[in-house]
Amino acid sequence: MTWIPYPRWVVAMGAVALLAPALDVGPAAAADDRRSAAVVRTDQGAVRGTISANHLSFQGIPYARPPLGELRWAPPQPGPVWTGVRDATRPGAACAQLKGLPMDRPSESEDCLHLNVTTPRTIARTPRPVMVWLHGGDFRFGRGDVYGGPRLAVDGDVIVVTVNYRLGALGFLAHPALAGPGGSTGNFGLQDQQAALRWVRRNVAAFGGDPGNVTLFGQSAGATSVCGQLAAPASAGLFHRAILQSNSCANPIQTRAEGVGAAEEFASRIGCTDPGTVAACLRGRDPARLIETVGYPGTGVDLGPVVDGRTLPVDPAAALVTGRLHPVPVLTGMNRDESRLVVWGMERAGLNCPEPSSGPSSEPPSPGPPSPEPASCPLTDDQYRDQVRAMFGDRAEEVLARYPRDDKQFASETLGAVLTDHDYAEPIYSAALAFARQVPTFMYEFAEQDAPFFTEGPEPTFPVGAYHCAELPYLFTVDYAEALTSTQRRLSSDLVRTWSDFARTGRAGWPRLRADAPYVRVFAGRSGTTDFAAAHSYDFWRSLH
Repeated sequence: MTWIPYPRWVVAMGAVALLAPALDVGPAAAADDRRSAAVVRTDQGAVRGTISANHLSFQGIPYARPPLGELRWAPPQPGPVWTGVRDATRPGAACAQLKGLPMDRPSESEDCLHLNVTTPRTIARTPRPVMVWLHGGDFRFGRGDVYGGPRLAVDGDVIVVTVNYRLGALGFLAHPALAGPGGSTGNFGLQDQQAALRWVRRNVAAFGGDPGNVTLFGQSAGATSVCGQLAAPASAGLFHRAILQSNSCANPIQTRAEGVGAAEEFASRIGCTDPGTVAACLRGRDPARLIETVGYPGTGVDLGPVVDGRTLPVDPAAALVTGRLHPVPVLTGMNRDESRLVVWGMERAGLNCPEPSSGPSSEPPSPGPPSPEPASCPLTDDQYRDQVRAMFGDRAEEVLARYPRDDKQFASETLGAVLTDHDYAEPIYSAALAFARQVPTFMYEFAEQDAPFFTEGPEPTFPVGAYHCAELPYLFTVDYAEALTSTQRRLSSDLVRTWSDFARTGRAGWPRLRADAPYVRVFAGRSGTTDFAAAHSYDFWRSLH
């Protein structure tokens, strides 16, 4: 099967605080302090956050030492300690990355291992559930503070923690020359996430949270991260529920050999080829050069979680089949039109516009950084068929027969349906059924057809529907998308209530998924249920395996 030529875009407060004395504070004392000021003592020192009308926020808290110098490509180390009160009113730097989707911002920082905590301003009688968010972004883009916690924290009555973790080569370069004393390398980003979870276990009680009720949730690459933590021995006991949005634990990650091969390709591209000096050479490259070499999906080097024998002794996809994941309740699902974002990415990069030698290729094209004024050329019927043939080879005619062109919709919508059902629906539903054989599992589909879109970038030439990332403005306070309407705010309340109730109880408010009773909850203007398998041609795609 050859590459389909499109970029893999699958992907990424408040008033002035009053100072209170920095005393030793457990949960009760911390609650007293929050009546007058956003000051909380962690095991590293006191932090002063921001007080708003209905919530408190603490941003840029370092949960590990900055991974600089010899700590580049090393496991995260315990965070710094300080005296006095540390300012936590502004987010820390994002981990080094190029510009990705509109919510992403470029960064060259390696001093980026920070987290953000949002709490309701009211005092609870009992500790609140904790929800730890892992952002998406293809393991090369994203930052935690983009996803503001007030909506989920206040309306859901939970503590929200968002996390930065190392990305790209700095987070996932599995080069043998960088191996530590235990012989493993790579997966530094996953280790960062574990360090953040350990910080939560030690400190969240001071913010009013329950360290014995932690939900780990993530979207896209963040969901893949949750899969990794479900399989990682060192994550056992650090979280008690899991929410996976728009990705599947049934998708295999890189084998050790594949991870080493990608790392060696990266070293070659960056000019570090001498076996005797490759480690020193890599350590001598500045972050800008490292992230430039990783590049964009499709043309750079694909780095991500790898079966390294230590952080991940087994592929989460294999662990799912054999029942070796941590046994916690699972809420999993997807957006109805996930891959329309990919098709918009094709437009955004000008890939549909005529070129002297355009057409499908066995190699993905170079999307490069988005042009400030990209052309918006609609996908044609011929281009749709060419894309399908490039991707599915000798099975393409079956796919085209199953997804024929219809003049009632754009070619981009049809291609989006093919990619959504192949890349998302089949693996997510397969994983959900596998989870359901082992743990309480609840499945959803977000299907709002008029979800707010990005305020930055070209206007799509077709309806984007419930695209990849469309549910995020309903859960988080964000500034990269259009504001929610009053109708959308009601749907937001429905999602927030479901996510927070699941965090609180491990139940979702609808029947558990079972093979003989595959209930899938639909979130839309008119919510309900759906025959998910039929709607996404599940049996057809299974037959193509």
